[in-house]
Amino acid sequence: MVGNSGIRVVHRGGSKINFREPVITNDSRFLLCSAGECVKVFSTSTEECIHDLQGHTHLVTGVAINPSNHLQVYSSSVDGTVRLWDFTDGILIKTFVIGYPIYSLHTSAKHGGILFVVVPMAKDKRSEVFQLVAVHLPRSGEQLVEAQELSAVISNVSPNPATISFGHEGEYIASAKSFQLEVFFLKKQKSYKFFLSANNKKGVQNTFTCVSCHPKEDCIATGHEDGKIRLWRNINQKKDYTYSTVHWHHTAVGSLCFTPEGTSLLSGGLESVLVQWRYGQDSQRDFLPRLGAAITHITVSPDGSLFCTSHADNKITIIQSCINISAVIQGLVKDGVRTDLMVDPRSKALVLNGKPGHLQFYSLQRDKQLYNLDIVQQEYIHEAGLEQFEVVKAAFNIDGSWLATVEERKQKDSELEFNLKLWAYVEKTQSFVLNTTVSAPHEARITAMCFSHTANSQTTMLVTASQDRHFKVWQLAEPAHTEDEGQSWSCDFVGAYHSLVPTCCCFSADGSLLAVSFNEVVTMWSPTSWELLTTLSQPPGAIRDLCFGRLSCSKYLMGTTDMNLLCCWNLLTCSLEWSTSMDVSLLLADPVSENMAAFCYQAGGTDLFVFKPSEPRPLFSHKAVCSGNVTRAVFSPREEMLDSCKDEEQWLNRSQLYFLTQHMDLMTFITKAEEDRLMASSKQLVVDESVAITPFNLLLGKHRQQQQEKQDTLSAERIQLPQGSVAIKELLHTPAHVLPSASFLCSMFVRSLLISTTDAKEASEPEEEEMDSDKEEEDSEVEMQTSTTRQERAASSQESAAQVLTKAQERELRMVKKLDRSWLSGLLDSLP
Repeated sequence: MVGNSGIRVVHRGGSKINFREPVITNDSRFLLCSAGECVKVFSTSTEECIHDLQGHTHLVTGVAINPSNHLQVYSSSVDGTVRLWDFTDGILIKTFVIGYPIYSLHTSAKHGGILFVVVPMAKDKRSEVFQLVAVHLPRSGEQLVEAQELSAVISNVSPNPATISFGHEGEYIASAKSFQLEVFFLKKQKSYKFFLSANNKKGVQNTFTCVSCHPKEDCIATGHEDGKIRLWRNINQKKDYTYSTVHWHHTAVGSLCFTPEGTSLLSGGLESVLVQWRYGQDSQRDFLPRLGAAITHITVSPDGSLFCTSHADNKITIIQSCINISAVIQGLVKDGVRTDLMVDPRSKALVLNGKPGHLQFYSLQRDKQLYNLDIVQQEYIHEAGLEQFEVVKAAFNIDGSWLATVEERKQKDSELEFNLKLWAYVEKTQSFVLNTTVSAPHEARITAMCFSHTANSQTTMLVTASQDRHFKVWQLAEPAHTEDEGQSWSCDFVGAYHSLVPTCCCFSADGSLLAVSFNEVVTMWSPTSWELLTTLSQPPGAIRDLCFGRLSCSKYLMGTTDMNLLCCWNLLTCSLEWSTSMDVSLLLADPVSENMAAFCYQAGGTDLFVFKPSEPRPLFSHKAVCSGNVTRAVFSPREEMLDSCKDEEQWLNRSQLYFLTQHMDLMTFITKAEEDRLMASSKQLVVDESVAITPFNLLLGKHRQQQQEKQDTLSAERIQLPQGSVAIKELLHTPAHVLPSASFLCSMFVRSLLISTTDAKEASEPEEEEMDSDKEEEDSEVEMQTSTTRQERAASSQESAAQVLTKAQERELRMVKKLDRSWLSGLLDSLP
């Protein structure tokens, strides 16, 4: 058994970007948010991820701009550290070790060098009682600094950062928990507590859910479980305080935020509507509806030009002044995954349940959602307890030209409703279009579904198994009448076995066999004649998974049972080849190799075993890949093969294995060499001045590099321009009131800009006629004049000189002749 020495389990995209409130930079160009164990930097204009700030070893719980330097950002984590980053270059500047798990992070411009964090009150890090403490950051030149000076501010606070807010430019801190609002004045070191009754006369709940302080005035806005918003005033008086109430939300208020000038209050909740309240005019409010999912956080840029909302479906929406949606940053939606993990054969995207009634196509390479496919095609109603259609199963054929989906809805007092839909891929639109809808394809719930894997087959087949004790074969047929628009699907065969319920089905790699499990029996069928070929028996236990071997192991069929057995049958001898006792929760085959993966649950965690059906000895094993049970995983074929030579890493050469944990974290296995290569490539993709890396930018990157190299070569060959004389430097540094007139300085300045050339170059060029303009006189570097003109100019400039002047001297004389000497005559006239 081979260990896991060179392979690590890592997060591979799909992190929650809505876990904490995002922040927008001062120039509104970038948005920063926590994403698992890193901080992502997005462009607000292109939606592209520019940097991944990686360094924390646990969940990031807070992000805040450094009040002393708007180009730096703080991040806090459960790992007990606060890290300072330069987010424009993606560089870690300093790490402050706090020593306690940090659950939220707050900063104040009025308190430089101090961070406010929420940590457990007791020394026990698992304590559920928290306190807000002030961390005094030590000044040190070292990169790793231990922050030892901590001072308690407010005890018994909520770890939710939405319940803590700084008010009136950092004069006080408001903290809400349960039915209590506490206001702590930092200068007075005094706190006031305000309480609400657990239930009022009407029986509605008054629990605090969020809080936001007015930036200019002594006013605190609090959101409540019953959807009301209270505005508290006179908070520095414990007995004379007042509050007013506004109400629009019909459920709990999810988030509150004042604009930087305090002119508006923004609120959001389950209704997916951003509400803008006019401060001081409670009756006036504006709405931005249909944002897609419940609002969990609201942020406003420092200049007030951008609003930002985080949503329950792992999405961030950027809004311009509460009017237009300018950008949407969509993460991987992982709530309510009912389908298996799949890989689209065309786009190589991960496919699974997205927002309600949709399938999402998510790029694993770019860590970005490509698009959503609306399967249900019905408006989703946000109401608790309302049963609506959900996508429960999906499958692709081998080339990705067809997609099959099953949707169902179960009302309390009615029968199960479900539909089978088949979608055809259209090259023109690069998406799937509904081809056939089959209402109630079976009399009971569908338990399994699969396509035939043969790419060169004349017909495309789909098999569905149901609790109605039958399995059905659906075939793509040509139109029966000429007026029909195109191909459609119809039922070709209905199979059963001794009135048993079929649980699993799968086709062999060449499509020549169909395996269907009925309780404890595996039946083998011929797709050409639908004849029952044979049955395979095994030790007691119902079949949970079936997988055919591939390539050199295509003669084997693997299966798992609910009696914790992993079995391998030899299809040539129709006998059990080997079996072992394992509690396999998930079994899947690599589509491009002989390898299979088995996730086994034991002792509260999941182990991974990779093996070939031809031998029961594992090629690779990894103990405790995650806590809990793994029920969703997929092999994703690589675009470029790896060249790992180690035995324990060769199973990753052709494909990469992804799986979802019980906490819906998307994980994968990666080798040390591949990790180093990815780190090197990510550094090469950094663009100067933090320009967002778009696909178009990457496409032209090589062309731009070639152009830049060409320009550098040409610039090296150019003649260097003059650097300027001492007189010009003095001219530029001399005060204007002591300088001579501009007419006097003009000729001197123009002469300093002329480019000098050598006499050798002058002699090699042909002679040209002298032109009157200054530019042509500059460029003329050879003599084109007649001997008569040369003698006249020589006589006028030097009457005593008998010898012939050189070409350089003649050019100097011509330049001197054109100088304006009017300033000299005026100067002489002014002399006494």
